[in-house]
Amino acid sequence: MNVDSREVSTKVKDLVAPIVEGLGYRLFDVEFKPERGWVLRVIIDKPGGVTIKDCEEVSRKISALLDVEDLIPFSYMLEISSPGLTRELEKPEHYDFFKGRLVRVVLREPVSGKREATGYVEKVSEGIITLREKGKDELLHIPFSAIARGRLEPEKW
Repeated sequence: MNVDSREVSTKVKDLVAPIVEGLGYRLFDVEFKPERGWVLRVIIDKPGGVTIKDCEEVSRKISALLDVEDLIPFSYMLEISSPGLTRELEKPEHYDFFKGRLVRVVLREPVSGKREATGYVEKVSEGIITLREKGKDELLHIPFSAIARGRLEPEKW
């Protein structure tokens, strides 16, 4: 099947964002990719975390809309999920979404002499992710282009 999965993801994101946000959730991302057939994954979040009932509610609301709009002209599976405790962060918007949360980044090139860092997202601006290093008062200003991998880190209580 010849399909531009990024284009589909963008169109679906634009279509469902007002509904998801109207229900009181934040839209983290939309992914459309082949996984034993095509999967359309809508990732939502809210303060305190997402429950199965939350996923069911969003699924009911957007499923009918997706059927009517017919953006995807072939069969696929709709999946509603939360970002998860150790979600991969792939775009600057993902870091912005999790401002104040603990993240771990592995760098392509050293920044301030470090090849990796764990800290709280303070700010995301003009391609720079600012982290407050865990256990320190230091701020690291990391160009997004220098990040090889990043993910949420679970807080230890």
